[in-house]
Amino acid sequence: MAALSLRPYQERAATHLYERDRAMLLAPMGAGKTAATLRAMEEMLRDGHARRFLVVAPLRVASSVWPVEAAKWCSRLSVNIACGTPTQRAAALRQRSDVVVTNYDNLQWLAEQDLRGFDAVVFDELTKLKNPSGKRFKALDKAIKHIGVRWGLTGSFTTNGLEDVFGQTKIIDQQLLGRSKGAFMQTYFYESKRGHFSEWTPRPGALEAVMQRMKTHTFVLDAGVYTNTLPPLHTVHVPVSMDMSHYETMRKDFVLEFSDEMAIAQNAAVVTQKLQQLAAGFVYGSEARWLSSHKLDAIEDIISENQRAPTIVWYQYIAEKDALTKRFPQARTVDEPGIIDAWNQGTVEILLAHPASAGHGLNLQDGGCRMIWMSLPWSAELYEQAVGRLHRSGQRHDVWCYIVQTTGTVDERIWSALQDKRSFSTVALECLR
Repeated sequence: MAALSLRPYQERAATHLYERDRAMLLAPMGAGKTAATLRAMEEMLRDGHARRFLVVAPLRVASSVWPVEAAKWCSRLSVNIACGTPTQRAAALRQRSDVVVTNYDNLQWLAEQDLRGFDAVVFDELTKLKNPSGKRFKALDKAIKHIGVRWGLTGSFTTNGLEDVFGQTKIIDQQLLGRSKGAFMQTYFYESKRGHFSEWTPRPGALEAVMQRMKTHTFVLDAGVYTNTLPPLHTVHVPVSMDMSHYETMRKDFVLEFSDEMAIAQNAAVVTQKLQQLAAGFVYGSEARWLSSHKLDAIEDIISENQRAPTIVWYQYIAEKDALTKRFPQARTVDEPGIIDAWNQGTVEILLAHPASAGHGLNLQDGGCRMIWMSLPWSAELYEQAVGRLHRSGQRHDVWCYIVQTTGTVDERIWSALQDKRSFSTVALECLR
């Protein structure tokens, strides 16, 4: 299968990486950082500038995103995934391949392996290495001393403060901001509160000075530069997987039996709703019974990768809202007094909303530009109106709409139905065929 073509800005990003042994790529999740990086990797290997790449990424991204994207964009690249047990990881390292992908949880193990065969490394979600005094950072820094080509991918350097920039740049190139965290702090900060727990505040102009030092090494996908009207809307599908046994039982038998009760669907319409619940990780019986956290895990990954930028999470069921509130204690709901003003002032990290109650009439474009769908509505109108809370006149940034979909489930049918506005009943029957 022929490789897909990159967008113009992705081509520029790939060129930026190819032309620099030490480089960083700054762009929101879904902008195509992985594809651009893969293309640059392929060209580096082709032209003899690198022999073998090591990629470090969050677990879900390492196991599900990199191999899939490599097949789409660079079909000639051979990719091995070094996740799982120590035996499985070691086997992946030993196999000859152009690229080996592992996850951050394995860094201390990785530092004990023979990495002399790698001469290039990519850090996907660079902010995982923001703490230069951490054990993982120190172990990795020592293990890759010989690696000259180092690229970092991230959504933002500074969402949690300017201090975080140091560790991220140090693992890429120590010449950017120096080798010592203390010297960095003395240069760009002052001690605003002394005592056992000192507080440091950036000096005037520190942010601009730090960004200037990083400028030639960093490619930035600037939101909104590709349009003169409404900013673009980027719809990003985030595929996730789960154990399908309960799902298939409900689909075939209209019933699930547990030790203490049964979840029963009386007809095709009800079973389709049950299937959507199961695709989200739970099912209603006498109360919500959670069977899998795969969607909650994916949502946490998305929020983390986007540096905890303000995000609306749309849910369909009360059980989803309850689970989201438990997973993210900082989350707020749209029915709280004064919450809309707080959101538009940028002080709300996660806003939980149901499209039927918040999809119409609310102007939320000033507070953020990211949304995540845990489960989709059946109504195309509700979906479009909900997206329109952010993608509307007055929005100054590209809008990112992440749709978390469980592979091989009704999630995919609902999305298809929303595109051509098929009815709920039609989809319900399709799901049972």
